[in-house]
Amino acid sequence: MTADTRLHKLYNRARLDDRQVNELIGLASGIIADGLVNQLESEFLHKWLVAHVEASGNPVVGLLLNRVDQVLEDGALDSDEAAYLLETLTRFSAGDFELGETLKSSSLPLDEPPPRIVFPRKSFCFTGTFAFGTRKDCEQAVIEKGGAPCSLTKATSYLVIGAYATDAWAHSSFGRKIENAVEMRGKGVPIALVCEEYWVGELRQ
Repeated sequence: MTADTRLHKLYNRARLDDRQVNELIGLASGIIADGLVNQLESEFLHKWLVAHVEASGNPVVGLLLNRVDQVLEDGALDSDEAAYLLETLTRFSAGDFELGETLKSSSLPLDEPPPRIVFPRKSFCFTGTFAFGTRKDCEQAVIEKGGAPCSLTKATSYLVIGAYATDAWAHSSFGRKIENAVEMRGKGVPIALVCEEYWVGELRQ
């Protein structure tokens, strides 16, 4: 079973709350206390996750291990990867790290029905936390299909919202970007808002 398949099997599961996850929340809170995640902290977190995931099979621990594996794949934590880990750990320690739940994201202002996604010569902006991988992974997938990653501007074709968005999106760190996109769309800018699950399905066509 691939990591991607394992992640999608978690989509409809409730947030876990056991002793191990509580310990991990404490660890995450300590790491992000200064608003930064550095190389040593990421390596320590990785060792903790490796030591605990085999013993418990806890999907939350496994999911975070997958994230840290990705950012430490080359052995170095760059500024984008540090920011990604900070966002992930902040949401996790605040209790805003639910397993999947594109079904719960009904309050998200997604295009209904979702549009056909065209990749060649189209621009994609990503916001939130993704089951697919890091933001770099998402951007690379778009590039391989002939599209281009971008920041949110009037030239953006699609804003893709990560699977770990919840009904509290407006209060999250990426909520402002979604609000900006909705405002732009209301002014006639042809930008589409789609969820990660739909984007992945179109990516694999």
